[in-house]
Amino acid sequence: MNHQKITNLSSAQNSWCLYDWANSAFATTVMAALFPPFFSSLAQVAGASPNEATAYWGYITAGTLLVIALCAPVLGVIADLGGTRKRFLAYFALGGIFATALMSTLGEDTWRAAAVLYVLANFGFSGSFIFYESLLPQLASGKEMDRLSSRAYSLGYAGGGLLLILNLLMVTKPEWFGMPSTAFAVRASFVTVALWWGAFSIPLFRNVPEPRFVASDSDSANPGGIRPDLRTTFARLAQTFREIRSYRQLTLFLAAYWIYNDGIGTIVKMATIYGAEIGIGMTHLMGALVLTQVVGIPFALLFGRLAGRIGVRQAILLALAIYGMISIGGFFLANATHFYILAGFVGVVQGGAQALSRSLFASMVPRHRTAEFFGFYSTSGKLAGVVGPLVFGLVGHLTGTSRLGILSLIVFFALGGWLLAKVDPEAGRKAARQAETDAGFVFADSEEF
Repeated sequence: MNHQKITNLSSAQNSWCLYDWANSAFATTVMAALFPPFFSSLAQVAGASPNEATAYWGYITAGTLLVIALCAPVLGVIADLGGTRKRFLAYFALGGIFATALMSTLGEDTWRAAAVLYVLANFGFSGSFIFYESLLPQLASGKEMDRLSSRAYSLGYAGGGLLLILNLLMVTKPEWFGMPSTAFAVRASFVTVALWWGAFSIPLFRNVPEPRFVASDSDSANPGGIRPDLRTTFARLAQTFREIRSYRQLTLFLAAYWIYNDGIGTIVKMATIYGAEIGIGMTHLMGALVLTQVVGIPFALLFGRLAGRIGVRQAILLALAIYGMISIGGFFLANATHFYILAGFVGVVQGGAQALSRSLFASMVPRHRTAEFFGFYSTSGKLAGVVGPLVFGLVGHLTGTSRLGILSLIVFFALGGWLLAKVDPEAGRKAARQAETDAGFVFADSEEF
C-alpha cells in the first residue's frame, strides 16, 4: 500500500479523524462530566445515599460494558464478511445519538429510565467505535498509523473539550442562554451532544470508502467473500477463536490491554461521581474535565511523536507509570485543587495511551479481518472494563468510601504494563502480513488512501 505522508492527510484520513471529534462529545459531556452526577441526583431523589448512588453507577457501567463485550466479536465477523463496516458504524452511531437526545426528557424520579437510556447510548457509542477503529489499517501503516491515531485522539480532545466548555457555561450561567434553571441546562446539554455527534459524523460517511478486498477460497469460513448468513457468521467466529491463538504477540498484547485498559476506563467513568461523593461541586468537576481536554490536545500528538523516537510500546509503558501515580493521588484526594491537578495529569497520558494502544493493535492485525479482530479488541477492553467499575462499586458498598477502589487501580497498571513489556511488536506485524499473503488477499482500494 502507498500511503500519503501524515503531514498531508488525505480527505479520507481527515474525515476518519473527525469522527473522534464528533463522538468525543458523548465521552466528555455525557459519560464523564454531566450524566454521572445527574444520575446520582436522580437516584438520591428516589432515596439512595450518595455512596449508594456511586455504587449503582458502577454496576450500571459494568453491565453496559458486559453487553457490548458479548456482542462485539459477532458484530465484527458480520461486518468483515459482508463488507458493511460503515453501515454498522451508522446503525450504532444513530442509536447512540437518538438515546442521548432522549436523555433530555428525563424527569426528577426517573433514575431507572436514565439507566436504560445510558445503556443504550453507551452501547451505540462503543459499538460504533468497533467499526470506526477497524477502518484505521486501510488508511495508514507503520509509524504513520501511530500518528494518525494520535491525531484523531487529539481532535477528540479538542472537539469534546469545545462542546464541554459550552455546556459548562450553560450549566453555570443558564440565564445567558435564556434557560430557566441549571436542571434545564443539563438536559439541554444532552441535546447539544446528539446534534454535535450527528453533524460531525457526516464527513466520515461521505469521504471514507468501505474497504474492499478480493478473497480467495483459502478463507474456509467464507469462500469467495460472500455475504454472511447466521451459519457463516458463527463458523467464522469459531475459526477466529481458533486462529487468534496463533498470533502470539497479538494475543499477549490483548491480555495486557485487557488489564491496563480496565484501570484507564475506570478512572474515566468514575471520576466525576467519585468527586461528587467527596463534596466537589459541579462547576469544579466540569472545569477539571475541560482542563483534561485542553491538556490532552497537545499531549496526544506529543505521544505520537514520542512513539516514533522511543517506540510505541515504551511510550505506552511511560503512560501507565504515570497512571499509577494518579491512582495514588486519587486516594488522597481532598478538595477541588487536588482534583484539578489529577485531571491535568490524566490529560497528559490518556489520549496517548489509548491512541497508541489502538495503533499498536492495528499494526499487528491482518487487514482483511480488521473489523473481526477489532471486535475482539473491543471485547477485551469491555470485559476488562466490567471488573474495574464493579470493584469500585463493591468497595464503596462494603467500606462506605470509594477511596480504596481508586487505589486498587495500581494493580491493573502494574500487571498490564508487565505483560506489555513482553510484547514484540515487530514479530506481531510480520505475522499479520504473512497471514495476508497466505490468504491471498488483494486490497482493491489501497491506492485511494
